[in-house]
Amino acid sequence: MVNDTIGDQPVAVTYCPLTGTAQGFERGETEFGVSGRLVNSNLVMYDRATDSEWPQMLATAIDGPFKGQSLREFRVVWSTWESWRDAYPETRVLTEETGYTRRYGSDPYGSYSPADGYYTSDNTMFSPLVEDDRDHPKEVVIGTRTPEGALAFNKSALLDARVLTGEIGSTEHVAVADPALETGYVYTDSDGITVEPDGEGYQIDGESYDAGGLPLDAALAFDAMWFAWAGFYPDTNYVATE
Repeated sequence: MVNDTIGDQPVAVTYCPLTGTAQGFERGETEFGVSGRLVNSNLVMYDRATDSEWPQMLATAIDGPFKGQSLREFRVVWSTWESWRDAYPETRVLTEETGYTRRYGSDPYGSYSPADGYYTSDNTMFSPLVEDDRDHPKEVVIGTRTPEGALAFNKSALLDARVLTGEIGSTEHVAVADPALETGYVYTDSDGITVEPDGEGYQIDGESYDAGGLPLDAALAFDAMWFAWAGFYPDTNYVATE
């Protein structure tokens, strides 16, 4: 967990290796820490102002004075350093000189590139809230949720197909891949607009746009392991193919 300020906005950038989730939150006047507790294998954060507890994926407090309240979120992109550096060469990088003795370059659970160990096995360290066999437990999905429901896209399928669509309730959503960063973005598409690949970008009504800048309403989305997403959102719609 990192408590930092971007521009004039105090933020917390958080990561849970057991669920494969990296998420960003506006933290206001407080800071967030790791409680050491888990829900559905997902880290439980606490705010240092009130000690309220917040499962990262839910972004909603489950205990304390803020119980039932949700945090404001912002998009965090999951990518490789090489891809991000090529796209944004002037990026400032968090130092590893933190004053703590940690092996920041190694992951005790395995490797994401290429994936091995915990990240590819069928097993989870703790039983998930729900067993859902629609995909491998550790398959990476890009999920989005609204008060009406949840929707997830298989990340590998999205990177291959470039464009996938799904619904939350009666609202159409479209997901598009960003080949440069190997990530995806999700938008609401209530009007059924046709989105087509155009080089590394996309074309809508004859105009070209980057994956992260379509002229549609952006839906906050993030990477997660399938078992974790399905555990928190058992009624989620799931799009695994074109």
